[in-house]
Amino acid sequence: MGESSSLRRVGSSGLAVSVVGLGTNNFGMKLDLEQSRAVLHAALDHGINLIDTADSYGESERRIGEILQGRRDDVVIATKFGNDVRRLGGDNGEDWGARGSRRYIRRAVEQSLRLLRTDWIDLYQLHRPDPDTPIEETLSALDDLVHEGKIRYLGHSNFTGWQTADAEWTARTRNLERFISAQNEYSLLQRGIEADLVPALEHYGIGLLPYFPLASGLLTGKYKRGVPAPEGSRIQAWGRESALTDAVFDIVEQLEGFAAQRSITLLDVAIGGLAAQPAVSSVIAGATSPEQVEANVRAGQWQPTAEDLAEIDRITSVSH
Repeated sequence: MGESSSLRRVGSSGLAVSVVGLGTNNFGMKLDLEQSRAVLHAALDHGINLIDTADSYGESERRIGEILQGRRDDVVIATKFGNDVRRLGGDNGEDWGARGSRRYIRRAVEQSLRLLRTDWIDLYQLHRPDPDTPIEETLSALDDLVHEGKIRYLGHSNFTGWQTADAEWTARTRNLERFISAQNEYSLLQRGIEADLVPALEHYGIGLLPYFPLASGLLTGKYKRGVPAPEGSRIQAWGRESALTDAVFDIVEQLEGFAAQRSITLLDVAIGGLAAQPAVSSVIAGATSPEQVEANVRAGQWQPTAEDLAEIDRITSVSH
């Protein structure tokens, strides 16, 4: 089996997840069924139990449902609702904009349960805030689903600090199930949430599940200064070429030197350094091959010292 990911609790909840989770937005997009199967089986073999998807990730939910037949109890399935899936051929109705509404949530959860071939979803996450629906309505609809046994826990994604506090206050004062997790973009190159969101998460006992921990591949070392992003790369495909700045490469090159001094890899620093942040429960990392899964798990096992973290902060220009 090789390396194996250890478990942590999500915030102050009782839900235990692997330090490294598997992001599956590549399933049904970049990867075919058999490639997806190989990646998911590798994740299970290396102790990853958190499988993260969304109804807007193309065929991802359907693929996971097919591949996990007979192994449902081995995993924590986390899916998301609330993105516009019509562009991907999905059917979440003409009123998709009211993505936090009771009507929308009811339709979305039934579709996800059907595609995932499961009776329950372990972690059901609002993909982004819905300004058109009161958070009380969203939480009330999700609370009903918990009591019906269709979902186990609630999470949110792309919230700010004040939105997190508002949702927590609403859940407490209305006696509703609360959010236990937050998914936001977070990496050693994107640390802006530390000023606003992270203190709120730590205060309320909400676990952070970072996505894009490798900054769209910038923290793998595959992009080089002065060289255009390769065709088909995430940076190129998502129009993020503006991220390839000299300032970014200055940081990446210093982190590469930091890693070399410790006989580890840049990937170890990127994932292990993030996993060491107190608010983080699991680092959501995608993979396109079993080898990448194993490398991600190994990276999550690097345990930096306080001095290491201080040096990473210095390199990335973060002061606490």
